[in-house]
Amino acid sequence: MSTITVSEKKEFIHWFLGHHELRKREVAWLLSYLSSKDELLARVHFVEHVSLLPKSIIISTKCSDMPPFQFSRKKRVGTDVESVFYDLQLFPDEDIYIGLYFQDRTTCPKFAAVLEGNPMERQDLVQDQLLSLFAEMLLDQSVRRFQKKQLYTKIDESLMNQDKAMFLKLSKELKKLVEESK
Repeated sequence: MSTITVSEKKEFIHWFLGHHELRKREVAWLLSYLSSKDELLARVHFVEHVSLLPKSIIISTKCSDMPPFQFSRKKRVGTDVESVFYDLQLFPDEDIYIGLYFQDRTTCPKFAAVLEGNPMERQDLVQDQLLSLFAEMLLDQSVRRFQKKQLYTKIDESLMNQDKAMFLKLSKELKKLVEESK
């Protein structure tokens, strides 16, 4: 559930349109349309990155190197602003994520105030953490296996050399290693 209110989003859009020149004027119409429909605006989320999201829009100003406009829905990408109007009519209950690209976006307090997290990135973060933990466990298991093998070899050598003190020391280390891995 979004903690950014519709009125905050509306205020931001009006500020944004008043202070930035878009590379496609139809995008200004789209943003104005969104700000005039509270039900739609409630489903709009401004995010830093739109990657992996089911329905997203990239909007950039003239001072940005990003594409002027890009609409993505279920991995289909288009550059026609009109297609968003149709999509909003057909699927008004779907969330839509907007990535705005403009000069000083990373230091703009007004943008930061409406910025929300990408839910797919959170899922990726959890997946990455799980994979990292699994890799760490696998590495730890491999290291223990190697250490055991080394100890067995040294124990064999101590038996061949009839070195009782070394045998007892290495056996104690092996016992400790086996107990730690339980």
